Amino acid sequence: MSDWEVVIGLEIHAQLATRSKIFSGASTAYGAAPNTQACAVDLGLPGVLPVLNAEAVRMAVKFGLAVEAQIAPRSVFARKNYFYPDLPKGYQISQYELPVVAHGHLNIDLEDGGTKRVGITRAHLEEDAGKSLHEDYHGMTGIDLNRAGVPLLEIVSEPDLRSAREAVAYAKKIHALVRYLEICDGNMQEGSFRCDVNVSLRPRGASGYGTRTETKNLNSFRFLERAVLYEVERQREVLESGGRVVQETRLYDSARNETRSMRGKEEAHDYRYFPDPDLLPLEIDAGFVESVRATLPELPDAKRLRFEDQYGLSPYDASVLTATRELADYYEAAAAACGGEGKLAANWVMGELAGALNKAGLDITASPVSAERLAGLLRRIADGTISGKIAKQVFEAMWEGGEEADRVIEARGLRQITDTAAIETIIDRVLADNPTQLEQYRAGKDKLFGFFVGQVMKACQGKANPAQVNELLKRKLAG
Repeated sequence: MSDWEVVIGLEIHAQLATRSKIFSGASTAYGAAPNTQACAVDLGLPGVLPVLNAEAVRMAVKFGLAVEAQIAPRSVFARKNYFYPDLPKGYQISQYELPVVAHGHLNIDLEDGGTKRVGITRAHLEEDAGKSLHEDYHGMTGIDLNRAGVPLLEIVSEPDLRSAREAVAYAKKIHALVRYLEICDGNMQEGSFRCDVNVSLRPRGASGYGTRTETKNLNSFRFLERAVLYEVERQREVLESGGRVVQETRLYDSARNETRSMRGKEEAHDYRYFPDPDLLPLEIDAGFVESVRATLPELPDAKRLRFEDQYGLSPYDASVLTATRELADYYEAAAAACGGEGKLAANWVMGELAGALNKAGLDITASPVSAERLAGLLRRIADGTISGKIAKQVFEAMWEGGEEADRVIEARGLRQITDTAAIETIIDRVLADNPTQLEQYRAGKDKLFGFFVGQVMKACQGKANPAQVNELLKRKLAG
């Protein structure tokens, strides 16, 4: 690819977490039987009028403020006209020339440790279409209109991305942000967060853009990366063989790991946009914007920097722990409750806890060990009551039985031995039982030190303080 530069832009559709649809009172709950949550307004039946959902507007403004974008004091809803079976009205209500949010930006982390600013052209409100179902119908298509009218925020990036990994990093950053803001649940399996990716190639050093293709409805970060990689290679082969890339809409087939043509790519004029005559322009005053600003949470980048400063975490650890708002809240609650042992809490949340959650297939919000109870375990490590090795046994018992750390420690007799005389007695017995190894060690075979440590810890069932064992053992071995 040394002769070509990849140019990528993303259009992300985030389903807003409102309880009702954008222009009607119908429910947005997921999983209902087909066509049970589509009302007359969603279907555009004669005599009905759409009414804008104020909560959807508030959420759009919240996103705009989070990406430092301009909030339009006046925006307009338009009819985007096209015929498709899952669009019963024959048009989609969207925003075209005057979106509610424009000219924002977001920084992404690069593999070399740097950052890159990605422009956000616009974020506009629109309604979703229904869903076509092909799998269960032989030679026919089923139409479920429950999604018709579900509120979407379409977030359109500038063509600033230059690789599949940058595209994934940007999509993940948007995904984390909308969840922090609590405006979208981010569930990609349920269609709450979907990506369309525009890909083109141009000769390296050129300023113009090549012909782009749009790959639609990518519902996982892995599929997004694979679709970009495939499309880049496909376009390169077309161009280098003397052909030309056709502007079109494509679909990604995950089973074959390929994109394939879906239809010719429409231009804006093909949709015959015009202002929706049933909806007044959306007017947002400064007071409303400031009331929304007051509800903004601490955003991921700010939280990451604070974690580094307040808890002494590395940039990597802070980045992992702020990946989701729920994980960050859990970590911070544990760190505060264990007396500010920030690094210790980070190690356990990213280590034992994360491993147990992954094994059980659970989210952090469903952890059997609460942040407060994990903090109780960390306090016993910090004050020397138990060693780190014993703590893993205690954690397993807490995970399985839901008990507090102190109760497990006392019930199982796991309190750490810190009495110097008791540890010396164990060491003396180990040295007496292993005269050959003792002689070899004193003859210069220093690697046997680990053997003696292991024998002492075995003799005390892992309960002796490791630091004390090392110090006393060195003294004894020196003879």
